Amino acid sequence: MTAPALADHRRAATGVRLNLGCGRDIRPGWVNVDCVPLPGVDVATDFDHDPRLPFADGSVGYSEGEHVIEHLADPLPFMAELWRVTRAGGHAVFRCPYGSTDDADEDPTHVRRMFPGSWGYFSQPYYHRADYGYRGDWQLTDLTLTIFPELRSASDSELYSMIRFQRNVVSEMTASLRCVKPRRKPDRELQEKFALHLQRPEL
Repeated sequence: MTAPALADHRRAATGVRLNLGCGRDIRPGWVNVDCVPLPGVDVATDFDHDPRLPFADGSVGYSEGEHVIEHLADPLPFMAELWRVTRAGGHAVFRCPYGSTDDADEDPTHVRRMFPGSWGYFSQPYYHRADYGYRGDWQLTDLTLTIFPELRSASDSELYSMIRFQRNVVSEMTASLRCVKPRRKPDRELQEKFALHLQRPEL
């Protein structure tokens, strides 16, 4: 998982660190969490149907979820529970396929496409028009779009246009979210800007 803010968040993390949807990526020194109790998994929980985490309020400092959120049919209860256990100012970083790439659709276990605007719905200010019962509050701070290597020579303006109108321009998206406590009001004026990065990998 590579993104400009990732190393900084990892260094600054205090408290419990969660490796969400770890699968076989078991990390020493982390709490490895997955829906399947594979060897090395510390906490097995059903993210979609019963996403309770066995941690006290505000005890988690940092979380990473690599290719997990696109597998959740309803991520809101999971993100609300993750918000409960995360300290104010703690971060959660997620990496997933970009919504308009083939990878988002090819895997039959992928049930959700994610786009840059999707992350705002894990905050409260995005619910200024309706209340759907979501009570978490995460602020997107950094978003990195990883461009397919074949397109790395395109200018930023060309890429932004291509991203908007074409498929298979961005391969993956990495989002860094800050835990906001206490919750903000569902007020559109409280929406904050985030840093957007285009990452051009080498061939």
